[in-house]
Amino acid sequence: MANALTKKKKVGYALGIFTESLIYNMFYTYYLTFLIEIVGIQAKFASIVIFISIAWDAITDPIIGNYTDRGGVDKRKVMKHSLLPLGIIFVVAWTSIGAGFTSQTAKVLLYTVISMLIWVFYTLYTIPYYAVVAELTEDYDERTKIRSLSSLLNAGAVGLGNVLPALVPTVAILLTEKYSSNSYAVIAAILSMLAVTLGFVCVKSLKGVYSPKPIVNGNDKSTLKETFKGFADILRLKPAKFFLLFVFFFLTGSSMIQSNLTYMVVDCIGLDYDTGIVYVIVSMVVSMALVVPVVEKVAEKKDRRFACLLFLSITVAGEIICKIIGLDATVGGFKIMVVVAAALLGMGAGTFWTFFYSMSYDLVELDEFKTGERRESIITALPQLTQKFGSAFGILMAGQLLSAYGYDSSKDTAGSEALIVRVTDPHIIDGMENISTVIPAAAIGIAIIALFLYPMTRKNVNNLMTQLQKKREGKNYSKDGLEKLL
Repeated sequence: MANALTKKKKVGYALGIFTESLIYNMFYTYYLTFLIEIVGIQAKFASIVIFISIAWDAITDPIIGNYTDRGGVDKRKVMKHSLLPLGIIFVVAWTSIGAGFTSQTAKVLLYTVISMLIWVFYTLYTIPYYAVVAELTEDYDERTKIRSLSSLLNAGAVGLGNVLPALVPTVAILLTEKYSSNSYAVIAAILSMLAVTLGFVCVKSLKGVYSPKPIVNGNDKSTLKETFKGFADILRLKPAKFFLLFVFFFLTGSSMIQSNLTYMVVDCIGLDYDTGIVYVIVSMVVSMALVVPVVEKVAEKKDRRFACLLFLSITVAGEIICKIIGLDATVGGFKIMVVVAAALLGMGAGTFWTFFYSMSYDLVELDEFKTGERRESIITALPQLTQKFGSAFGILMAGQLLSAYGYDSSKDTAGSEALIVRVTDPHIIDGMENISTVIPAAAIGIAIIALFLYPMTRKNVNNLMTQLQKKREGKNYSKDGLEKLL
């Protein structure tokens, strides 16, 4: 680390969240629908495409984490070189080049490969982007503030990543009939240009405040075997087990809801797609923007774990209430769940993404205390691996459940994003409602239990940092009070 982050550079770094979030949100919210409705892949196979591609990305996480943790590797350069390939392949992923294929197998193979490429370049950007904060500061509250600013800006990124794709029917009308099936690609191109531009802004902001780790003893090449050994070391840390369970089950629940938003709006709530999805996204973004500063204040008064437990518990209770009342509930003729259900998703997402990485940074110091090594990228990669498996599993479950409840896109208007026809079968509608409420609520409930057992409270982290500093300085240190962590 060179100099401290100025306010201007903090904002520049935080803007880098757009690169990650624009890609992430358009993919997670719309790609399942795109593959089903535009490409014409059956729901059960479309969810498998996404699962395989994200699972592949999870496998590449340790490889990339291993590389970026090496002495002499410049995280800024890794981020910079990933940006253009990421932007290009993301646009390709949203083209309908496979829609004319008659073979489901050919469609599945084509979009699986394309999706896998997206996530490789995405990870090359995101692992160093998040890991670098652990190198910039070790202060508990400073890390929270940096991540909170990034999370607050993320509300805007979530909005753009979800609202612009909602304009696909309008874009399809404006384009000629020949190109209307590629209107998703037009939106993807706009988001990609913004993502790449702000990614370069982020990289530039780190100049002068970040410097690569020095090469130690002339050895700058750790092996992949050593990386997995590092994973095993981290998994032996008691808090890591509970933290990773928390991450997996929260992302399982939230990605299930997010990937089902289109069907929730059209079939469960009963609104036209064009207007309904805009209500949902605006409500979700406003909720995120409002909750981030609130959870940050609660974390400052108490700690991150308490703030997370409080607001995620409210989210789960709200999802259950939504199911009891029904997503088609109206007040004064207005479909209120288009606002309420989306606000609950925004509350959960805003809370999780504010604390997810700052919580993982605490494991860096715990690992250093126990092993004497600092492995920022590997420790960032392991929660990301878990995050992606959780997200992939959530989308897989959404697709499989849609199929199990009887939804078949071939009976709809697959191939025309401008015409999403409403389902009339009550059994299918009830299933879609479950995918947006009680099933993900159960998954997030498990995440809350894991978080309750997670012992990295402010008190324990401060005690850890005190003893770690003594150990660094060669002074006598004590493990008393750290039993829950070690």
